[in-house]
Amino acid sequence: MSENSKNGRNSGKSGRDSRSQTGTNIRTAELADLAELVRIYNHYVENTAVTFDTMAYTPDARRTWLNSFRHEGPYRLLVAENDGHLLGYASSSRFKSRPAYNTSVETSIYLQPEVQGNGIGTALYSRLLDELCTDEALHRAYGGIALPNDASVALHEKLGFVLAGTYREVGYKFGEFWDVAWYEKNLSG
Repeated sequence: MSENSKNGRNSGKSGRDSRSQTGTNIRTAELADLAELVRIYNHYVENTAVTFDTMAYTPDARRTWLNSFRHEGPYRLLVAENDGHLLGYASSSRFKSRPAYNTSVETSIYLQPEVQGNGIGTALYSRLLDELCTDEALHRAYGGIALPNDASVALHEKLGFVLAGTYREVGYKFGEFWDVAWYEKNLSG
């Protein structure tokens, strides 16, 4: 945490490009990233139960999603890239639509399968969480993890998330029911 912290929050600038310890550039997503973001996400839609979307997206169908994010504020979309190649993304979005939930966000992370386990997810997700901690209106981040997913559980716990509870057999995909564990992280100090 920086020495310029106010109320336990990092006061650094958000949305800027930066290199992580992995040598990966982490920056705010842009419209030019849309096709690659969709390709990364569609891999998980079509091949895994980590998302409960069941139909692949086109870039046009995801444009509204991309446009919902900002450089500052609670709803952000960061990408990790190396030599202009997107390696993954992390996002924070509305947790629930009712106004009393506005101090909470839901976070997600998706990586190219071939870069998992190389520290890129940790660097990317850490950067997102650091930026969210600069928003004094935010109090909690929540991540839903379809189980089993040992890697995602380990990442969330490594970054300070704690298990809040598990919804049993809440999703149905690929002919079976899936549990979702909800993890939470305090963003306010």
